[in-house]
Amino acid sequence: MELASVVETPRLRLRPPMMGDAEAIFTQYARDVEVTKYLLWRPHETIETVRDFLRHCLAAREQGTTFPWAITRKSDGRLLGMIEARIDASRAELGYALARPFWGQGFATEAVRAVVDLALAHPTIYRVWAVCDLENHASARVLEKAGLQREGVLRRWSVHPNVSEVPRDCVCYAKVK
Repeated sequence: MELASVVETPRLRLRPPMMGDAEAIFTQYARDVEVTKYLLWRPHETIETVRDFLRHCLAAREQGTTFPWAITRKSDGRLLGMIEARIDASRAELGYALARPFWGQGFATEAVRAVVDLALAHPTIYRVWAVCDLENHASARVLEKAGLQREGVLRRWSVHPNVSEVPRDCVCYAKVK
């Protein structure tokens, strides 16, 4: 399985992450408690944690199972966040994070829409889906604006350690072809 390395939208360039992104990821969003509130991991306390994450991203892309992209602004190349598609047979699951200074400007929606379109254009992918915490209304809105449809609530679906140590209810969104 292979998905494009670089994806361009009107305002964004999604490109593979590089080890040189560690400082920007760390300072922009990985240690921010608001950005990581509903994610599956705790805020990073050291840049070495980010470097470990990037090594994992690069290895996963090599294996062809997970396709991470750094979300960068075309106008100046600034790193805004990351998005990835995790492939499982005919399905692609999305995950993303965006630095707080760029919230509310449509960047997440633009990146999600681009990856959804890219995945569904692949001949073997028939479903693109994502989940978000039931209380994460901003992420739910991003998914809806990107064209995914709410399918329902997955009860006790995943642990968001920054909110609770027990699995929380999540909303499932998907787009199919």
